[in-house]
Amino acid sequence: MRDVTTAQPLDVQPTPLALLLLGREADPKSERGVECPGDLPSPSDPDLVERARAAKEKLGDKVFVLGHHYQRDEVIQFADVTGDSFKLARDAAARPEAEYIVFCGVHFMAESADILTTDDQKVVLPDLAAGCSMADMATAEQVAECWDVLTEAGIAEQVVPVSYMNSSADIKAFTGKHGGTICTSSNAKRALDWAFEQGEKVLFLPDQHLGRNTAVREMGMTLDDCVLYNPHKPNGGLTVEQLRDAKMILWRGHCSVHGRFSLDSVEDVRARIPGVNVLVHPECKHEVVAAADYVGSTEYIIKTLEAAPAGSKWAIGTELNLVRRVAAAHPDKEVVFLDKTVCFCSTMNRIDLPHLVWALESLAEGNLVNRIQVDKETESFAKLALERMLALP
Repeated sequence: MRDVTTAQPLDVQPTPLALLLLGREADPKSERGVECPGDLPSPSDPDLVERARAAKEKLGDKVFVLGHHYQRDEVIQFADVTGDSFKLARDAAARPEAEYIVFCGVHFMAESADILTTDDQKVVLPDLAAGCSMADMATAEQVAECWDVLTEAGIAEQVVPVSYMNSSADIKAFTGKHGGTICTSSNAKRALDWAFEQGEKVLFLPDQHLGRNTAVREMGMTLDDCVLYNPHKPNGGLTVEQLRDAKMILWRGHCSVHGRFSLDSVEDVRARIPGVNVLVHPECKHEVVAAADYVGSTEYIIKTLEAAPAGSKWAIGTELNLVRRVAAAHPDKEVVFLDKTVCFCSTMNRIDLPHLVWALESLAEGNLVNRIQVDKETESFAKLALERMLALP
């Protein structure tokens, strides 16, 4: 037996990836930024709300604060507008007089705002570590390799890429460059209808569930019409025959929040709350969506609750901050979270009040911090894909 009392300490040197995950290094090519120069106010500072209000008032019309629905209440209270990612990017573009766009969301959202706003406007993300696990599941290198696989299979000319809004600027640019379009969870069917008018197949990036649910639930396809491309396997883990037979080539990506909901969650809540309406986001797994009563985007969820009769019961499968907010807004209805365990979007919640105060006070003092800026070539092709979406009937 080894004598642990005399064992020598292991000489282990952390790898760059380990340091990145620990937050001690930065990868400029990744969404997961980790640097935040300057000192943040203490999270327990009782004056944070007043400091945020004062800094925002000092900036006046120079600043426009966007708040995504999944943000915590302490941040949302300072948003000039709230909404989903695309609505917020369009709202930013509609305010050309605002010099600073402070985006309380995640990295890909701030990129989209930078793409759609003028060169004179500066988009700020209060915490560069606010990335998106789904967007990180498709890198430009992986998607380029996938296109090579499709080319070698002799089908690339038949394939139209459709990328979800929840993707990096690089992926949006790839989509624009290859004749594709962007979609949101609200207009995915329209985007796919357009794509199938252009070609015979679709490469859907990066969320497999939205692509599958839209194709099967709304377009009459079967699960056999869909194949799953895994970027971590040779040829995506698919044969040439599978690629040639498929209508929908789905990227192996998902939302870490919506992916946790299960069929057991649906069955459990129905057993606990008789007469409950199950309302879920289309980023949920297909079996969850199939078992739900209502399926729709974040905006659809909000509007459905607004229109629901008093006394009705709802179990909602989406991010917990939003569920809490709609529950508080409708005390005449019983609103519960679909899963029994807490499910915040961890990266979205990195935008907290200390980071927002730090960003606003820095801007008020004339210091531009955490600017999100997309290079011109990437911007041009990404904007082309976004404009195709805007032109959808």
